[in-house]
Amino acid sequence: MIDIGSLAAFALVSLGMVCSPGPNMIYLISRSITQGKRAGIISLLGIVTGFLVYVVATVMGLSVLFKHVPVIYDTIKWAGTFYLLWLAWNAVKPGARSILEAQTLPVERPRRLYFTGLLTSLLNPKIAVLYVTLLPQFQSPEHGSFVLQTGLLGFTQITISFMVNLLIVLFAGQVAVWFGQRPFWLHIQRWFMATVLGGLALSMATDQRR
Repeated sequence: MIDIGSLAAFALVSLGMVCSPGPNMIYLISRSITQGKRAGIISLLGIVTGFLVYVVATVMGLSVLFKHVPVIYDTIKWAGTFYLLWLAWNAVKPGARSILEAQTLPVERPRRLYFTGLLTSLLNPKIAVLYVTLLPQFQSPEHGSFVLQTGLLGFTQITISFMVNLLIVLFAGQVAVWFGQRPFWLHIQRWFMATVLGGLALSMATDQRR
């Protein structure tokens, strides 16, 4: 079983990822402000389903594929590194748009909300980076079954992401107004997220596992 230290470290990585700007966060904020909390929660359920799909895909053999075809791992690793750096730059570049500026979205029915959330999650490069390149760094043969390790790490990521995203859905309007009235703290938030993303990119670039 994974030791507490490794699990805590992965929990911090998961927290940093979910708190950083990305498609899921932008969609949930916009949907919740545009259509209300109920629509945001339905969309969040779709996003969580996307996380489960990634967990299942990881359990079904991504690590085996990387072991036998290391060039695939290296390609995804460096693509993920540059993607995280791109996100970090977009958080602080001159004229960057705040993630708290809601986009105008059409009103959708519950089924459409769920599947839009699912699709947003599945096509979110940040989640792919987390499961494909960051999660394996916290696995080790000494910790037993890779299936159980993946399941535990995946459960940790899903729990943290659900809790943070639920807070975003419930308080999207209030948070947007609060930051809108305090540009200094919005500036701090951008640089904090850029630092987190840059640190994750560095960790990924220096990882030697396959």
